[in-house]
Amino acid sequence: MDLTDKKVVVVGTGVSGMGAVKLLSETSADITLYDGNDKADRDEILKKIPDDCDLRLIIGEMPDEVVKETDLLVISPGVPIDSDIVKLFEKENVPVWGEIELAYNFEKGTVFAITGTNGKTTTTTLVGEIMKKYNNQTFVVGNIGNSYTSEVLKTTKDSYTVAEISSFQLETIREFAPKGSAILNITPDHLNRHYTMENYAAVKESITKNQWKVREDDYCVLNYDDKVLREFGKTIKNPVYFSRKEKPSKGAYLDGRIIRYFDGKNDYEVMSVDDMHLFGNHNYENVMAAIAMTIEAGVPLNIIINVIKDFMGVEHRIEYVRDKNGVTYYNDSKGTNPDSSIKALEAMSRPTILIAGGYDKHSEFDEFIEAFDNKVKLMVLLGQTADKIEETAVRHGFTNIIKTDSLEKAVKICAENAVSGDVVLLSPACASWGMFKNYEERGKLFKEYVNSL
Repeated sequence: MDLTDKKVVVVGTGVSGMGAVKLLSETSADITLYDGNDKADRDEILKKIPDDCDLRLIIGEMPDEVVKETDLLVISPGVPIDSDIVKLFEKENVPVWGEIELAYNFEKGTVFAITGTNGKTTTTTLVGEIMKKYNNQTFVVGNIGNSYTSEVLKTTKDSYTVAEISSFQLETIREFAPKGSAILNITPDHLNRHYTMENYAAVKESITKNQWKVREDDYCVLNYDDKVLREFGKTIKNPVYFSRKEKPSKGAYLDGRIIRYFDGKNDYEVMSVDDMHLFGNHNYENVMAAIAMTIEAGVPLNIIINVIKDFMGVEHRIEYVRDKNGVTYYNDSKGTNPDSSIKALEAMSRPTILIAGGYDKHSEFDEFIEAFDNKVKLMVLLGQTADKIEETAVRHGFTNIIKTDSLEKAVKICAENAVSGDVVLLSPACASWGMFKNYEERGKLFKEYVNSL
């Protein structure tokens, strides 16, 4: 779609919305920026808009005449596709795009895209580092904190874009077609948005909807140990797998402590997990997914291995903070759902004091509590889900719980109750919204409080 002089409404004034505005301003579109919060500060919003960007700002109620004359609606990931504002435009048959679709409209190079409930950021970052080593014209974008819209105009026919894509972003793709995609896993998350696991899985799987339409050699990397994804692999053209448990028909797999790769004909050793800085089964999966993604992209094996050996992980994912009085503190603020936090708990090998709780995404916490496995000695709860998690824990026989109303107090409680040899782990199993701007802010504050002990 040529957006020159097209009337485009952007919903959302956060990072994604502003990224869309900036891109559209460089394409000569007629832009309207909208914030449905009638208490939003107009001056604060205007400060975020580039000086050379000419647009109309609407706050509160959306005028009917604007809806009727709009050619395209661009929504931020936080705006549900069944929200009233989206329905308003859909009634007028206005196309609805998200940031990913908008940016892809201007993409000149080759795209690789990664989704899944857990492991997206680590895998995307690692794939990005490998691809940068292979081709310095590589951009790492998406849900990882660097908006696709802010980078896409820098792409060339020879460049690579590696994108982390959330389920929210996948809801609005139309033509988006990565050469290589990956779905790392599907476990319960965002059910307040997607309502059912079937809906959630279908959204994740839609990352492949436009693959193989132009290129025969497109591929999708799937977790062979995930039953839903193994079945999904039977429905697509070129599945590539990774597995901790068995050798797949094609892809990366774990043989003891050795990662191997089977390309359908030849089977060969890639590397030992003991040569990595990352630890835990979830990270072995992330690394195998990255290996499969990049081998299939044509990256030489020596580049892949060298980058993985040097890779230190990502901030806020089982991130070492410090040792104090024989107690080790880990920041896993990126544990925003129960399954993610289960993986963090599985990686702990010492008695653990756990900080959990946050925004309620309608998750259930039974498996999370069951994963304690006599490892967790104390749980400190905060946020909207504190009572819900406590009730679940008590039902499963775990009662050593302290509730508090701030992260700072939680850290102090942990320090007071920890003894030498213990681990203090922030892994909330919940989103950060309501108490923090995002999981990054939550993690950074945790580190500040720990370092000030």
